[in-house]
Amino acid sequence: MNNREIAEAVRGRMPESRWQHTQGVTDSAIKLAAQYGADLHQAELAALLHDCCKYWPVEEQAKLLKEQGMRGDGMDEVLDFDKELWHAPAGAFVAFRDYGVSDGRVLDAIRYHTTGRRDMSLLDKIICLADYIEPGRNFPGVNIIRELAEHSLEKALIAGFDSTIRVLLERGKRIYPLTVMARNSFLQAIAQ
Repeated sequence: MNNREIAEAVRGRMPESRWQHTQGVTDSAIKLAAQYGADLHQAELAALLHDCCKYWPVEEQAKLLKEQGMRGDGMDEVLDFDKELWHAPAGAFVAFRDYGVSDGRVLDAIRYHTTGRRDMSLLDKIICLADYIEPGRNFPGVNIIRELAEHSLEKALIAGFDSTIRVLLERGKRIYPLTVMARNSFLQAIAQ
């Protein structure tokens, strides 16, 4: 399937509001990829598919993740955490199985777009950040993250992770370990 065919298929499987978000993430990802020297095709493909499982019943997402088995990549415990995280690793599997995506970089960008991870690739950073800053997002601090994204993916992602962690703390929720690891790795890289 080419990106246009994938876009049509994905659009038919989500509410219009989520499709608008997906378009915003795609536009933002392409812009960031052009700015930071990433592959535009990979950025577009990962963005189009990043939420392909978002509206699947959580039972189906959990079943899919259990069928995949443990990967040893830090996602092993995802079913023990908030259900909002499940669509990302499930989406990576569906991108491979249903849409024929075999590029591991694209699959990883989909898999980690909600959590981040230590040693994120350029594409991982772009998709994660595009999901934070797409034009339809409106949460406290989003404009600061957008401004930071103009100069540093890492500083923008630290601000994004800080925002997420703050919300999770306010709601009394657990924080996924990969998010903390991603944040810490960016802080360490910036300090050097």
